Amino acid sequence: MSSSPYYLEGSPMNVRLNGVIGWLARHGLSLAGAAELSVPGRKSGKLQRVPVNPHTHEGAQYLVSARGHSQWVRNMRAAGGGELRVGRRVRAFTAVELPDAEKLPVLRTYLEKWGWQVDQYFQGVTAGSSDEEITAAAGDHPVFRITVTN
Repeated sequence: MSSSPYYLEGSPMNVRLNGVIGWLARHGLSLAGAAELSVPGRKSGKLQRVPVNPHTHEGAQYLVSARGHSQWVRNMRAAGGGELRVGRRVRAFTAVELPDAEKLPVLRTYLEKWGWQVDQYFQGVTAGSSDEEITAAAGDHPVFRITVTN
């Protein structure tokens, strides 16, 4: 990993679209399985909300940061969990970050399901990429195994 962690900021259009997707999830309409993640800010304690694509692999649930080491990732590391919301259904969870060596199968299946939406953030790595290519990109894409607590 480089000295400054990978992060790809969204375009103004992406930011607006994410706002709409988050609003829809908050109001009960999940587009393609999206949910709104709430995680407390590591300094302010104020809840940060962002739409995410919860991903299930071999019976476990994961959150993958396609854009890299974003603010929600840094906050998740500090908080150790958060909440996923779709409408009135709120699921509190704890989160454990996977080491890079364990990310390959999760990232591959995540790209199979969500590649149409996130390929642009993986710098040419796709679900069809070799194990070596996905493993090389793993450090740029934090992955959290989440365990629902309620």
